Amino acid sequence: MTDNKFLHSIKEVYDSRKLIGNLAKNDFKRKFAGSYLGTIWAFIQPVVTVLVYWFVFQVAMPAARQSSEFPYVLWLVTGIVPWFFFQDALTGGTNALLEYNYLVKKVVFQIKVLPIVKVLSAIFVHVFFAGVMLVILAGYGRFPDLYTLQIFYYTFCAFVLVLGISYATSAIVIFFRDLNPIINIIFQVGVWMVPIMWQLSVLEDKMVKHPWIEYVFKLNPMYYIIYGYREATLFKVWFWERPLLTAYFWIFTILMFLFGTRTFKKLKTHFADIL
Repeated sequence: MTDNKFLHSIKEVYDSRKLIGNLAKNDFKRKFAGSYLGTIWAFIQPVVTVLVYWFVFQVAMPAARQSSEFPYVLWLVTGIVPWFFFQDALTGGTNALLEYNYLVKKVVFQIKVLPIVKVLSAIFVHVFFAGVMLVILAGYGRFPDLYTLQIFYYTFCAFVLVLGISYATSAIVIFFRDLNPIINIIFQVGVWMVPIMWQLSVLEDKMVKHPWIEYVFKLNPMYYIIYGYREATLFKVWFWERPLLTAYFWIFTILMFLFGTRTFKKLKTHFADIL
């Protein structure tokens, strides 16, 4: 029953692929319409953020990070690129109905495609940064190979995960506007809890005494995606070499997707009235 609902949702998305694609491209362009630099602004903030973190941990406070077999900039960029995508996609997806409220009020429009549009719009920026990441890696002698192709897989993982969450948050935020600042706080904490800036090995002594600490970190589905990027580019590990973590991620993600679409469907009859 659960599988049938999930496959039906996938089929609906596929059937609306042309509409979704056109809306996503227009959404990406519309964000920066009227500005002199246009879409370049979509890339400036993440690049500046990466440079700031690199300066703080590599130059100003090198002792604040755990030593690694890799240059710190490689560890940082392979973790923060998928995180930026997740953050941008979830922020946009959560506000999809609020931003396109004029479409929500149209009876004939399929409003279920709006969260997908915002997530796809975020992918355009993500593709650029993934390319920058590969260039930086190549600059340190780590050129793309077969393992690197897994980036497509992990991007798909992030897409399905954030879309499922966005279906729920985009519906809930209409009735509970405080959800946006709550999500922002989660992002501020989450960037340190995945972890992205530091390595889990820094807690090695504590994990020997309390092995449950490692499992708590791995319960976060973004751990699977971010470390997947690192394993695809730095450690050269295939995703099927972590069968338990892969199975956990997909079980969690499918359940989250079903919860999100169910919440969206249950609340959508009230959207037009509230908006």
